[in-house]
Amino acid sequence: MPRAAALERLAYTLAAPVLAAAPNLDPGGPVTTSIAAAGVIGVGGIAAASKSLEGRGRKILRWLPLPLAAAIDVAASYTPGYGPWYCDVTAAAVFTAAGWLVMPMSRHARRHHRPALAAPLTTLQLQEAPAAPAPVDHGGDALTWGMQQMWERAGMPARTVVVKAERHPGRTHDLTVLLGAAEPGRPITGLTTAAVAAAVGVDDDPGVIHIGPVVQMKGRQAGPGWAEVQITPEAAKRRRQNPTAQEKWTDRIAGPRGGAPGTELTDEARDDQRGVTFYRGRAADSGDLPRIDLMKVLRELGLPEDDSRAFLMVEGAEFLISVFDRPPLSPTFKATRELLTPDAKSGRYVAGFSITGQPVTNFVFQHDKNAAKHGLVLGVTRGGKTQFFAVTMIAESNAGQIVWLSSYMKDEKTTALGEHIDCQGVGALYMARQLRAAIALCEIRANMPWPHDGKPHDYKPGDPRCPYRQLNVYTDEFMSATADAEYGEFIQTDADALTVMSLKAGIGFNPAGQSPFAHEGFSTKMKDNLKQNSRPVIFNMGSPSATRKAAEGTMENVYDIPSIPTRYAPVEGSAIERAMAGEAEPETGVSTGGVAIVVLDNGRPMLMKALYVDFDEDLAGLFPDEVYGLTDYEISELEARGLWFDWSEPEPRPGEFWPEPDDEDDDSGNAGGRPRKGRGKSGGKRAPQIASARQALDAMRALTDA
Repeated sequence: MPRAAALERLAYTLAAPVLAAAPNLDPGGPVTTSIAAAGVIGVGGIAAASKSLEGRGRKILRWLPLPLAAAIDVAASYTPGYGPWYCDVTAAAVFTAAGWLVMPMSRHARRHHRPALAAPLTTLQLQEAPAAPAPVDHGGDALTWGMQQMWERAGMPARTVVVKAERHPGRTHDLTVLLGAAEPGRPITGLTTAAVAAAVGVDDDPGVIHIGPVVQMKGRQAGPGWAEVQITPEAAKRRRQNPTAQEKWTDRIAGPRGGAPGTELTDEARDDQRGVTFYRGRAADSGDLPRIDLMKVLRELGLPEDDSRAFLMVEGAEFLISVFDRPPLSPTFKATRELLTPDAKSGRYVAGFSITGQPVTNFVFQHDKNAAKHGLVLGVTRGGKTQFFAVTMIAESNAGQIVWLSSYMKDEKTTALGEHIDCQGVGALYMARQLRAAIALCEIRANMPWPHDGKPHDYKPGDPRCPYRQLNVYTDEFMSATADAEYGEFIQTDADALTVMSLKAGIGFNPAGQSPFAHEGFSTKMKDNLKQNSRPVIFNMGSPSATRKAAEGTMENVYDIPSIPTRYAPVEGSAIERAMAGEAEPETGVSTGGVAIVVLDNGRPMLMKALYVDFDEDLAGLFPDEVYGLTDYEISELEARGLWFDWSEPEPRPGEFWPEPDDEDDDSGNAGGRPRKGRGKSGGKRAPQIASARQALDAMRALTDA
């Protein structure tokens, strides 16, 4: 008799008198209440057991004594005394007898452990040892058989079995193992690289073991019950010691701490003719923009960190890193008449060449907008602004257009250009007169009748019926001119107006300066009109950060802006070794003059080397034979307004900019006439127009006589 069965029978025997006596001696007492509560619990257990899919009857028998005892107790509470024919005692005796016979709590407590009431003792007998199992025929696949032995010796990690093992071609220790769950229909869980490494006796280094899903093929299952394990210690060793470019990119560069995280290398190409190596890649997620630290990528690729030979280009999710053998923009691309002759239909011409040798085009009019074009050129002194002015002026002259040039300070190059264009002069007064005449021409051309119908029309590039030619107004050192004490306000105001109203009249405005910001003379209105109707060109601004800041000020969209180094200085040897040896540093290389960032029509910046115009040679071969100018009608209208004369006159004409002073005004401090030097623009009757913080400061100084 098992001990559990004996104890259970004893419990049923002791419970019988309690069930019969408790409701009669103390109805509603604690014993009766406890029995009723146990019955409720038993009913809940039976309800839960009835929903079980396995062992339902066994679980119901386990809970049945509790509600049966409660039922007997409740029935005894409602019978007088011990009931007719002592039915309360009879019911308690039946409960005890059922417990003795069925024993649900002990016999049915476990599914696989049902001890008999009286099991006979077994007698140990000696038997012969079983014969060794016959070897299993694996079809001559000794590798699979060996892997199975190793796997079983390791305790079958993650409860899996080896189904197939295949050696990699040309390898001794690299192989692919197909694993399946030991129990069919069960998924493989808990399989780690460390468990696999311990089973086969290799190091658990990164890249040695890879656990992946099984690809479903004909005759082979797939799913979570299968796994494919790549064990490649030889390949991992070769990858660490001599990786390919693709492997180096994946392991070092594309990682979270690499120079291009989350990217993949799609192609590596070499162009021996141009001496350049291309690394083309893309972001792993096509919806992301690649984040690339060019200098860090070069270090990880083992390449020199030379910003004059390595360049980055980003287009959407793709990018291109170009590494040249020598700086691609160090050669000089000489300007020719052929390159600077615009296409008659599109108005485009070659203004320079990019790092990849592609021609970079500019335009002399906006064919798609049916209007003239503006221009914006930025850069520090000797950066290449005047050289680029020469390139654009030659192209516009070859297109049959008119060119006016004014500069704040006298310059040899602007003087040489003046021999081949319509108007050229120096000084703030000359610039102010030039802008005034251009503003007047906007009104004159707006009312100028066209010969084919006698009515005025807006300018149409390339229309042979147009009675006038496109006019291009250039102002060199525009920022300095707007700061002039006497004429800066007039230059600023007229330049703002010219950028707004001139395009439909066939007049383009082309300022050049050293900053594109409002406090330096470029108002927001002017800058917006210039960048929307031109291709801004930014030369070296003194430092890479200043150049990028200036380029961002001329762009609508945010792109990776290429940097312009101060000089092209190829890396030679080690600076540490030169310092230890006491050797002098090498030459600083060549200047980056002429290298600029051109902002294309889609807002994407491109690095360009502008064509070189040699001012030591005769420029007549680049310009057309004829110098184009205004029509007689335009000149007569300007003369009628007092705006067409020799703009190089050193002093303003009476009433040209300020009203003539009265005698009373002259005696009281020249209040109505030309302002005295040092007092800014507040001396005239013309109300100052405040368009920048600098102008506001000048106005306050003039009011306080500072």
